[in-house]
Amino acid sequence: MAQLSLQKIEKTYPNGFKAVHGVDLDIRDGEFMVFVGPSGCAKSTLLRMIAGLESITGGELRIGERLVNGLAPKERGIAMVFQNYALYPHMKVYENLAFGLRLAGTPKAEVDQRVRHAARLLEMEHLLDRYPKQLSGGQAQRVAVGRAIVKKPEVFLFDEPLSNLDAKLRASMRVRLTDLHRTLRESGQPATVVYVTHDQVEAMTMGERICVLKDGVIQQVDTPTALYDRPANAFVASFIGSPEMNIHPAQLHPQADGLAVQLGDVVLRLPDAVAAGLPAGSMPVQFGLRPEHISAHPRPEGDSMAVPAQLRSLEHMGNEVFVHFSIGSVPMTARVPADQLHGLDQLQRGAAHVFHLQMGRSHWFDAATGARL
Repeated sequence: MAQLSLQKIEKTYPNGFKAVHGVDLDIRDGEFMVFVGPSGCAKSTLLRMIAGLESITGGELRIGERLVNGLAPKERGIAMVFQNYALYPHMKVYENLAFGLRLAGTPKAEVDQRVRHAARLLEMEHLLDRYPKQLSGGQAQRVAVGRAIVKKPEVFLFDEPLSNLDAKLRASMRVRLTDLHRTLRESGQPATVVYVTHDQVEAMTMGERICVLKDGVIQQVDTPTALYDRPANAFVASFIGSPEMNIHPAQLHPQADGLAVQLGDVVLRLPDAVAAGLPAGSMPVQFGLRPEHISAHPRPEGDSMAVPAQLRSLEHMGNEVFVHFSIGSVPMTARVPADQLHGLDQLQRGAAHVFHLQMGRSHWFDAATGARL
């Protein structure tokens, strides 16, 4: 079994800086878990603590049933792939894959079997006689992954392994790595993966579950769909999604005919179904709405609210357009299919246009804490 259990994990450096604050997390056997968050959120620090490359100040870390706080990296049953692939330049690919096994005294026949098995899995059998300088970035990345596979670890740790690749290659390698994880699981060799990235697209497309971190504290752990549809707080809501969710300070106001929200200098009456899920009194909140839940033209949904606005700019992305506009003084972004602009792209900056907000898809957060209401 290769489940990971982190209980009250802390990291404090000698200068007194506390990087990790009492992290509690259970990673299931065979799961693909992604750590994501902005720079400085301690995601790599947490990964290095699992690997044994950073000491643990407080708490308990278990791999399977073993408490591993005091174990050296080589005793933990893990393999790590770094951002810098660190291949030996004077060794061919075969030797790079075999080197660690030979150091461990693995029999020659088994070394050859493991190396060739990894090469088949990663479709790089034709690369075994090449030197690292003869490899592309994607090929070097596959060799680094293969070097981890031959160890047959209980846990794979990836520290931003795709960040040095161009956008097209990153996309193809995302698919390759997730396919590899499924292949290992289906072949009876389930691999527990902990993958660190700052790229929320990588997180959403690769992770079975995602752990969102901020300032060394877990904000939410859930499936990609759940994170997107029901973010636990305003930080998760703004971090997950591209373009990011429109989130703005607002004020709820009870009225004789229901509940209204003041967004900047504009007051909007809320549909009864939306108002029913919110506090009844007057209070400051944060209002959130994803760009795809704003349309440039009327929609049949009953919760769609027409709001006069001013056009600011358009970003053409191919099959869709990011439309930037303002409701009074509040900037907003809509994500509109390119075939549904219907002349919107002919309007000048500052032109008036009515946008339609699907208020039934809106998100509401506490003004002070950012927690979901």
